[in-house]
Amino acid sequence: MKLTSRSVSLIPLVATVAAAVLGASLIVTATANAATTLGAAAAQSGRYYGTAVAAGKLGDSTYVNILNTEFNMVTAENEMKWDATEPNRGQFNYSGGDRILNQAVGNGKRVRGHALLWHQQQPGWAQGLSGSDLRQAAINHVTQVATHYRGKIYAWDVVNEAFADGGSGGRRDSNLQRTGNDWIEAAFRAARAADPAAKLCYNDYNTDGINAKSTGIYNMVRDFKSRGVPIDCVGLQAHLTNNAPSDMQANIQRFADLGVDVQITELDIAGSNQANAYGAVTRACLAVARCTGITVWGIRDSDSWRTGENPLLFTSSGAKKAAYNSVLDALNAGGPGPTTTTTTTTTTTTTTTDPVPGGCTASVSLNQWNGGFVATIKVTAGSSALRGWRVTTTLSSGTVTSSWSANGSGTSGTVNWTNVDYNANVPAGQSTEFGFQGNGSGSGLNPSCAAS
Repeated sequence: MKLTSRSVSLIPLVATVAAAVLGASLIVTATANAATTLGAAAAQSGRYYGTAVAAGKLGDSTYVNILNTEFNMVTAENEMKWDATEPNRGQFNYSGGDRILNQAVGNGKRVRGHALLWHQQQPGWAQGLSGSDLRQAAINHVTQVATHYRGKIYAWDVVNEAFADGGSGGRRDSNLQRTGNDWIEAAFRAARAADPAAKLCYNDYNTDGINAKSTGIYNMVRDFKSRGVPIDCVGLQAHLTNNAPSDMQANIQRFADLGVDVQITELDIAGSNQANAYGAVTRACLAVARCTGITVWGIRDSDSWRTGENPLLFTSSGAKKAAYNSVLDALNAGGPGPTTTTTTTTTTTTTTTDPVPGGCTASVSLNQWNGGFVATIKVTAGSSALRGWRVTTTLSSGTVTSSWSANGSGTSGTVNWTNVDYNANVPAGQSTEFGFQGNGSGSGLNPSCAAS
């Protein structure tokens, strides 16, 4: 959500469910074996479907019920931004961000961090700084916040909206930009040092199709990758009206071809063609293996920053809209699963076995650094769909400190992992993922899988 106004870009799938639309609400009859929630449907192809959350709304039972039921990724709307986390220089307040994170983790969800540096929503004291003093304060802010949330955040929007609108494809003029053109690179390097396990993203709006602005970002990412600057993903905000850009899939693909993941980070769509447009965005993401997930910017229309435009998947009363059904259909239709990628680590180990008919297999991608590791486990169904699964790993010299998308039986030695509600059902030949972070070494995990 943007607290200040700015322009929003003005930019079908055979149904797998029978639906009757009465006003703005939707009655859905699901087909056999189709996932019935957004998070579960996305998890079938190893992706997530998330939402932005405001801490002040966590006392609203309708809001929280939809949050807990439908989504498997959470982004804090404002509670992790600079003005919220460092209201006075050197004095940090994580209460709002921690509340959102704890609610999410307690309900089996992962968290995207938003946003470490942005030219807006800076505290007053930072707005008064310039030059080297501002640079030092900004990098310290990145370091302190990323360190506080170390090991708890799936991906950070390290820098938000640093490119200008219009046809130049250049950087936005801001107090941060005036500290030197390398400020974005410096922020990414500081974030990697503070939290080596988190994916590091650049996030921006009006970049959903191929245009001068998205090309400027593309050129920056290509430069960063060529020089070893740590960047793992690009966020396309996707604040749209009526339609998705016709070249959205091509734009996602060209970023993926640079070796970064792409995430749809702030999706909301206003206008009379809303349902079709939501479906088109979902399919564009699913068509590219490295498009790893979608986040809608709010839950109900009444929660949206786009007041009066009704751009979200649920009505103000919490009823599912036609756009919801369009997204669920597209997610259930599936697409190629995301590839497993490695951030900056000292070693990367991947172990895979062939699918077993009627059963399942497990493979691990291990990101190891001095003193810690992150293991991502992919569970793949054999010739029959899974209705539940169990993975066994062996930790001989490491200890689990946190996990996501699975329930673990312990923290060391032989650990059995079982599915959570939203990723129990895996269609034949398809995959889902879970992961865990730990101290020590994650070598020798040797995961094995059994249907349950």
